[in-house]
Amino acid sequence: MSIKTAFIEGVASIEIARPEKKNALTEAMYQAMAEALKMAHQDENVRAVLITGQPGIFTSGNDLEDFLQRPAPSPDAPVFQFMRALVQCDKPLVAAVTGAAVGIGATLLLHCDLVYLSDEAHLAMPFTRLGLVPEFASSWVLPQLLGPARAAKALLLGDPIGPQDAVDYGIANAVLPAGEVLPHARRVAERFRTMPAGAVLATKQLLRRSSRAAVLEAIEVEAEEFRRCLVSSEAQQALQGFLRKT
Repeated sequence: MSIKTAFIEGVASIEIARPEKKNALTEAMYQAMAEALKMAHQDENVRAVLITGQPGIFTSGNDLEDFLQRPAPSPDAPVFQFMRALVQCDKPLVAAVTGAAVGIGATLLLHCDLVYLSDEAHLAMPFTRLGLVPEFASSWVLPQLLGPARAAKALLLGDPIGPQDAVDYGIANAVLPAGEVLPHARRVAERFRTMPAGAVLATKQLLRRSSRAAVLEAIEVEAEEFRRCLVSSEAQQALQGFLRKT
């Protein structure tokens, strides 16, 4: 298992800890993160959730070797359990990102409440280059944040988004030196420990109430198209080609 969890000072932390594989995510890792989020959602002692990776890498997205062993993940697959758990978590979600956040590593940030990036970070969603389509409701959320032109650049061309652009586009809150990102994000998460919990939860629900149903619907629509693309010869060739390069 390459997901580390902890509970300190009212903060449940979820750390992606597989640096030897650039924090690539496996089915077992998605399951672990989904369970951790569900527990945090239900535990009244948890006041916030902190999600982080390793120095220099947040996550490179799916572990393609693991991913290709399950060419058509079911709606109940761990990856979709993780998506729904993140969207439905009523506790404030704080993300600390250094280095690359690729694929779902980038799209999961769209569902966090407070995101802090290092000056070395970048977000990339190269789905079309792999013969795939966007996931985690990014085809719905990004046009809302970036507008259609910038969303097309990010999703159709797969061009990366730099840290300051991510702040300017409303994806992230601030850019910090790499060594300051995690300590700062933890301090922010710990602030919720001394705030009225009911007011915080109600405010998050109000902030998300108009988008949550649309996000969950978009996840399902994208997943159906993603599964269709994944078994296509186009995607299989692109994915195998990518694997040969790594």
